[in-house]
Amino acid sequence: MNQSTITAALSAAERETVLEYTSGCFVLPGHSPHGPDHWHRVRHNGLLLAGATGANRRVIELFAFFHDSCRETDGWDIEHGPKGAELALAYHAEGLLPASDAELDLLVIACRGHTVERTHADATIATCWDADRLDLPRVGIKVDPQYLCTDAARDPVVIREAEGRAVVR
Repeated sequence: MNQSTITAALSAAERETVLEYTSGCFVLPGHSPHGPDHWHRVRHNGLLLAGATGANRRVIELFAFFHDSCRETDGWDIEHGPKGAELALAYHAEGLLPASDAELDLLVIACRGHTVERTHADATIATCWDADRLDLPRVGIKVDPQYLCTDAARDPVVIREAEGRAVVR
């Protein structure tokens, strides 16, 4: 996939504000495999995929920053997705989330289901989940195309490039 297909939806100021908020809520060490470095790779993966899937780029970026922001452990933490969704809802209730109500609904569904759901019919939600799953090599898990939702993510070149970004050197 061509790097030129990466187009952000959030402004740099919006992105920085959201990242500052979610980073402030993140209780694990900054070097956690579920922390900000991972969030940036998920954002990158999602924006790359969005060119092919037609996913909502704003939701992709917000998902990247909220989906793991409420993790309490780097181990099994089944409630972190729903907690990330609740954090996004609270941020929206304060009038701070740069998203429409429809975008918020997609974000909440994507955060809640990203660890427990297999696939989703909505292109934006599916793209969010694929963006996260493409970064699994960071924790020693090989990307399995059977667990990806979109044809764009199953492309061997996309997987290989994402794996290259995911491996921490």
